[in-house]
Amino acid sequence: MPISDSVKLNGKVTIFHPTLVNLYGCEVGDGSRIGAFVEIQKGAFIGERCKISSHTFICEGVTIEDECFIGHGVMFTNDRFPRATNPDGSPQTDTDWSLELTRVKRQVSIGSNATIVCGITIGQGALIAAGAVVTRDVPDFAVVAGCPARVVGDVRQMAAAKTKLTINEVVEEAVGS
Repeated sequence: MPISDSVKLNGKVTIFHPTLVNLYGCEVGDGSRIGAFVEIQKGAFIGERCKISSHTFICEGVTIEDECFIGHGVMFTNDRFPRATNPDGSPQTDTDWSLELTRVKRQVSIGSNATIVCGITIGQGALIAAGAVVTRDVPDFAVVAGCPARVVGDVRQMAAAKTKLTINEVVEEAVGS
């Protein structure tokens, strides 16, 4: 797996296992760290001081702003109606589908194995629970969980009550597990 010459690494970017990533045509900001088995496609943008954990897929059309945490195995999409072929059976090409953009604002944390469906914005400071399937915009500082993900709390309130509840307890309380 290569790091293509078309990748723009700004400042000091740490790629822990350069032979175990697939980066091409993307831009990564200063101070960001990228784990093993990560793919970042052309046209994707990673801000400064981000952590992209192993086994994550960031496709074309995804913008991740500064200071975001992306957990292990997070998957982004960029096409709401993916198909391998056209109705006549011919293989689809780049002109046969519509790229939908996704924006992850500053200081967002996305838990392991979350799926982020394209065409949405995740608000500043939001927290996406592990395994969530995010299908719509997420407000600033919201905690979302589930499939489909729904708001179950507020990061600022959780921080104030940090000594009392863990994220798992907040999610369990909200979804009734």
